[in-house]
Amino acid sequence: MFEHFFQCPYCWAEISMLLDASVPSQVYIEDCEVCCNPIELTVGFENSELSKFAVLSIEQ
Repeated sequence: MFEHFFQCPYCWAEISMLLDASVPSQVYIEDCEVCCNPIELTVGFENSELSKFAVLSIEQ
């Protein structure tokens, strides 16, 4: 597992997430642990190193 820190695109709180490096490409939705808004995460790993990380707000 890989710990990564980023800011919520809604409330700008710093969030820590554990990412699974055994899956090379992932897209999923998580709720912000502070404001509870949904965030789309795009994660990519190459040779067990984080190569891509993007967050998008999902308009409700």
